[in-house]
Amino acid sequence: MFSFAHFVGKVDNVVMAFIRKFKTGSGATGVQVCWKNGGEVVKTVHVGSANSEIGLEKLLKKAQKIMDEGKRPLFDLKEFDAKHE
Repeated sequence: MFSFAHFVGKVDNVVMAFIRKFKTGSGATGVQVCWKNGGEVVKTVHVGSANSEIGLEKLLKKAQKIMDEGKRPLFDLKEFDAKHE
């Protein structure tokens, strides 16, 4: 059986973050930020739960901010802006 993971090999210390939405027992929509390493969830942060679309949108924006904390930018846009002013 062919597996893409066998083709590329296992990559250690690669962590992937994602936003998880789920239904709570009360019928609200819960939002979590989860981090996976090697296919295993290694950390979960509960952002909150919402009963409306507006509340859910706010929670998803908050979850995205949590995911973006500590990320390095791909490009230094300050240097780019200085050259094009």
